[in-house]
Amino acid sequence: MQISSEGVKVGHPDLVADIIAANVIAEILDGERKEKDGLNLANMPHCGIEVFLGKGICLVGGEVRTRVFVDIDQIARDAVLALGYNHAAVGLNGHTMGVLNAIIPQSPDINRGTSCLLNKDHEIGAGDQGLMYGFACDETPELLPLPYVLVNKLMRAFEYCQDPMFAPDGKGQVSVDYDIKTGRPIRVAKILMSNAVDYRYVKSNHGKVRDRAKKIAFNSLKDCVDRKTEFLFNPTGEWNALNSCSSADSGITGRKLVVQLYGGYPGAQLGGGAVVNKSPEKVDCSAVFGSRYVAKNIVAAGLASKCSVQLAYAIGIAKPFSVYVNTFGTGKISDEKLEKIIEKNFDLTPQGMIEKFGLLKSDIYRKIPRTLFMDDYRWEKTDKIKDLQKAAK
Repeated sequence: MQISSEGVKVGHPDLVADIIAANVIAEILDGERKEKDGLNLANMPHCGIEVFLGKGICLVGGEVRTRVFVDIDQIARDAVLALGYNHAAVGLNGHTMGVLNAIIPQSPDINRGTSCLLNKDHEIGAGDQGLMYGFACDETPELLPLPYVLVNKLMRAFEYCQDPMFAPDGKGQVSVDYDIKTGRPIRVAKILMSNAVDYRYVKSNHGKVRDRAKKIAFNSLKDCVDRKTEFLFNPTGEWNALNSCSSADSGITGRKLVVQLYGGYPGAQLGGGAVVNKSPEKVDCSAVFGSRYVAKNIVAAGLASKCSVQLAYAIGIAKPFSVYVNTFGTGKISDEKLEKIIEKNFDLTPQGMIEKFGLLKSDIYRKIPRTLFMDDYRWEKTDKIKDLQKAAK
């Protein structure tokens, strides 16, 4: 039995779109913090940014409520250039890219429910209705599925390798063999890496590009690969960086949700919408982190070896509309009891999650497009173990 997960580098056009959107929010948060009365829950900005990339054009749209001005054109160019897109030879040039601004003010009807000053209950209501899922399992120290962890390590290895022959755009897959009886991972069976090649830096035969790619891949996963692990690089045989990023494909915010949220691992469901392009009163953002925080603490507390948590919200209402838990038969107590424990031990309102996870910090938005979970985020902490174990008794 094999389970695979896909990953993309930050130079993939969909992630470039995510990064531009997240950087717009980060700049708005920075600007708000410099205002006379600073940044707080009462005056926090409300943002939903959408970005489209195609043929050297960047369209930034969506809805925003803020007190500050930010230079959308400069933010988009700086984000693209920082990723290494500075020449037509790599598929996109931040210097010459066309930037269109189509941002509009936030709807007053939405603001009425999300502003703690206008909300009828004087609290931050959920910025939208929807379902969000969090997941955790005990396959790795990160309490994430092994294929997901490994493919993310693979992507970071190619991003940080500093070899100019590998252009910014790239994606990969890792397939892991699992024991049918125990359901536990055994070994890495296959690695697929597709990366645009900048032939300005290839001074020898093309076979050496593949050899270099294989070395980077195997070094990044050295504790899991063996002599039988298959490696595939650029399956079509050619991927010239001239035909990468927006010169050959469009990029859209939120199109890599499966990649970002658990890599398509069976049982780790997908809900809500795009995450990194929204301010945290929108539960598409904050409740993705909140549900992951809950699921991870349940597994860390030893109450289950695998756990999925669904949170549902109604627009303008702070508390979750419903909470659902599935431990896939691995729970030490019933899923129904876990649901009651969650409601008593976790504040899953937008305000509770904003404060708990520090979601008004601009640095978070500059980091999360790369990975939502595998970092020192507050929602990755397992500080509820004792509370959960006590409640379970």
